Amino acid sequence: MYSLKQLPEVPFIEFFKHAGSILKNPLPFHHKNFEALGDTFRLNLGLGNSVVFSRDPEFAIYALRDNQKNFRKTEIQTKDLAKYVGHGLLTAEGENWKFQRKLIQPAFHRKNLYTLLDFMVEAIDKELHRIEVDKTIDIFPVFNDLAFKVVVKSLFSDAINSEEISRLQFITEETQKMLVKELRQPYKKWWFTLSGELRRNLNLSQEARDLLLGIIKRRENADQEGKDLLDMLMALRYEDGSKMSEEQLIDEILILFIAGHETTSNALSFTIQLIGQKQEVQDKLVSEIRGLGSSSYFDILKESQYTQHVIEESMRLFPPVYFIDRQNIEADVFKGFEIPKHTNLLFSVHQIHRNAENWEKPTEFKPERFAESRSVSDFYFPFGAGPRKCIGNNFAMYEITLAIHRLLKTYRIEEVKPEIEIQPLISLKPKNAYVKFSKR
Repeated sequence: MYSLKQLPEVPFIEFFKHAGSILKNPLPFHHKNFEALGDTFRLNLGLGNSVVFSRDPEFAIYALRDNQKNFRKTEIQTKDLAKYVGHGLLTAEGENWKFQRKLIQPAFHRKNLYTLLDFMVEAIDKELHRIEVDKTIDIFPVFNDLAFKVVVKSLFSDAINSEEISRLQFITEETQKMLVKELRQPYKKWWFTLSGELRRNLNLSQEARDLLLGIIKRRENADQEGKDLLDMLMALRYEDGSKMSEEQLIDEILILFIAGHETTSNALSFTIQLIGQKQEVQDKLVSEIRGLGSSSYFDILKESQYTQHVIEESMRLFPPVYFIDRQNIEADVFKGFEIPKHTNLLFSVHQIHRNAENWEKPTEFKPERFAESRSVSDFYFPFGAGPRKCIGNNFAMYEITLAIHRLLKTYRIEEVKPEIEIQPLISLKPKNAYVKFSKR
């Protein structure tokens, strides 16, 4: 019988000393601790609270797939995020999650997503026309609006007006900013409550729910179907023949706004910057696009192999979901380390994707690495892993692929900054994503 080891620990005083820099960007602090303490360590947050950070891909696979029944999402999602967006697939747990996943999965099958491609391209083309040529611009606002409009168009087709879209986008972004403050400054929880800042954001969330309820009511009273995601979701039935309640439907729509808009806009912004930094990659992409000619959207998605490798490599270097959280239900052991029950765990996807033990020349942008025959599934997690892998992964890949094709058909990326800046919030966002385009 061997004795269990204790995880190395970063003391609370170190966390407190770096609180300011952690609020702005926690990644350098965590990287320093990984380098000093190894692939898994405990961070003491004070007042008896702590969190275990890991960049060990085997540990991630163990928690997300192999022993996933003993690991649930932490209160970061089931409580902190849920108070703004409800209990949809992203934030639900246990039997509630199982029921919802089984119900919603068919709506995201490839054949159903193919019916949304026209909606996607319509929204993409409308936003890409905003690009100013021969002028250095920050591309993120364009892609941020593009991704939000794609989700809105795919969900509601024409059942929503521009004022409602703008308001939903504003509320989504404001509540996420508030959540970042809560997570990175837990010692200011009392102030967020006392100042009324928390209440203001919760009121915004309720406003979004009321707005969405109005859209749902209009659809219920409409003479014809919209043939969009809203129709698909409203048509779904549980095994007993019942449909989703309006409250649950709103929860799922709010989750789609969070998961389907921000991560995609981030991935697009990073990908375009990376393409612009390597002319040979841009030329190869354009060659693939021209080779497809006037193919259908279905054929474009099926045959754009190099485009897919470029997107995959971009999400390796800059994974929009850069941490995955879990908490073990019962005490566990991994590689001789004791994991007491109810331990909060954060798996650093960003670090796993850049670890030299997993990748050759990990900081280089090399799309061809995804054309190799070896499997990377055990150390590549842009959409998570296991049964809770993101249900919208195909939706995101389709949207990004079509956006790149539509963009490079019309524009050449002339110039980008030599350094790609990041802003880690709830997702990994780009910062100062300046790019210059010219017409082809």
